[in-house]
Amino acid sequence: MATTYADLGEEVVGREREIELLLAALGAGAHVVLEGPPGTGKSTLLRAVAGRQHVPFLFVEGNAELTPGRLVGHFDPAQVLSQGYKPEIFVDGPLIQAMRTGGMLYIEELNRVPEETLNVLLTSMSEGEVHVPRLGAVKAAPGFSFVAAMNPYDSVGTARISGAIYDRTCRIAMGYQTSEAEDRISALRGPTVPEQWRAQVVELIRSTREHSDVRVGSSVRGVIDLLGVASQLAAARSADITDWHLGLDAATVALSGRIRLHESCSRTPEEVVRELYEGIFGREPKEDDGDSSGEA
Repeated sequence: MATTYADLGEEVVGREREIELLLAALGAGAHVVLEGPPGTGKSTLLRAVAGRQHVPFLFVEGNAELTPGRLVGHFDPAQVLSQGYKPEIFVDGPLIQAMRTGGMLYIEELNRVPEETLNVLLTSMSEGEVHVPRLGAVKAAPGFSFVAAMNPYDSVGTARISGAIYDRTCRIAMGYQTSEAEDRISALRGPTVPEQWRAQVVELIRSTREHSDVRVGSSVRGVIDLLGVASQLAAARSADITDWHLGLDAATVALSGRIRLHESCSRTPEEVVRELYEGIFGREPKEDDGDSSGEA
């Protein structure tokens, strides 16, 4: 029975449309590029789809060190000295593994991969085979698919992907989920906390994506980490998790390293996080307020 988006809705929260589009593209025999900011569930989506379709899933981290040899594979040097170049001593790389088994090859951060390595991928997509020196042609088994992910916001160490890649792939844009979906994800993956306070934390994280000084805001991972840090601080301080100062400390720890400010911004990430925190939880309560929850 074919996998449907309904089968994966509980596993990949708030991604019903993207699941349907991905399954349609893969079902049509297409290769796919997922484009979107970090933390939007690209890897989770692909692992879930591969798992439900019961196909091998080969994960590769894209970076400048991903040479054609690392992607395709190599002959075992020790075995070559004693036996020569025999097919049985070739060590398959992730691309060849995926091609032989009809699996899904997933490359993260495709725009960090060297051009010469991309050229190997182009051959596998266009011809359905790769020619390996001293090994010969390796043909892709039925079901072989190549899926890549890219983060369009981080230009450091990245390069523009050639039109040849886009011409051979279908593109699915993945933005951030809705606030309801992010709240649900936080409830599933974070510690148990008061619902209203968790909703405010979700609102705080979402506000990092809209601040004029912030180039890249936080994903829902920021919510999960903030909830976790706050829970640990509450236990260590014997304080209520909704305590204003405790929440600010947790927000600073969870978010100050995640957000990316514009180069022209003269403020620190900590200052921006505090401003955003005060916008959601109110200004710092005075000692004689008698209520340190920070709720406006």
